[in-house]
Amino acid sequence: MIQFNLLPDVKLEYIKARRAKHLVLLTSIIVTAVSVGIMMVLFFGVNVVQKRHLGNLSKDISEKTDQLKKEEDIDKILTVQNQLNNLNTLHDAKPAAERLGGYLEKVTPNEVAISKLTVDFGANTIKFEGNAKALRYVNQLIDTMKFSEYKLTEVGEDNEPIITRSAAFSSVVLASFDRKDGEDALPVSYEITASFDPIIFNITKKVSLEIPPSMITTRSVTERPTPLFQPQASDETEGGE
Repeated sequence: MIQFNLLPDVKLEYIKARRAKHLVLLTSIIVTAVSVGIMMVLFFGVNVVQKRHLGNLSKDISEKTDQLKKEEDIDKILTVQNQLNNLNTLHDAKPAAERLGGYLEKVTPNEVAISKLTVDFGANTIKFEGNAKALRYVNQLIDTMKFSEYKLTEVGEDNEPIITRSAAFSSVVLASFDRKDGEDALPVSYEITASFDPIIFNITKKVSLEIPPSMITTRSVTERPTPLFQPQASDETEGGE
């Protein structure tokens, strides 16, 4: 069977172009309709749903505020709450004074006793008075304090321990002493002043005191140590802050 194409090529191209135009137009209409629908949903959400939600929140806040205002002594409660929030900060700022006894036991020879103790944690100074069997033991106490170091252990970024060592005491001075007839072998009374690194009493730091190995007569290493503190005739051992 023989078929003849009676339409010219120009007519065929026109028909194809019109079909493509209709397809593009239909696609544009669908995309526009979807965009308008999305815009309407967003507009409804922002101007209706969100406003309603904000209104409900404002209403709840007003109701809770009115309830709090009706509470008795609300100002006192809030003041106490604020103080409780500051407890951790205050706790970290206070000195670890309980470490003092252990430090003194490590640096004080067994032949030396302390009868009066004053510590100023603000100025980082310490002063103590007492008695010793001989002046050389007082000098030994001073030397031990001068050469004592503290070991600070901290955790680094890679969770590895970082150890720092530094002098624990400085400006250790024998302020006064009293010795009968100037003989070294006789008992003496003394007064020592010194400054300390505040880190050794920092409650947030892990610190230990290390004394020179040659100092073997301190109470921390003797088997039968004598009492560290002994009362004076009229004054008792005291601590200052």
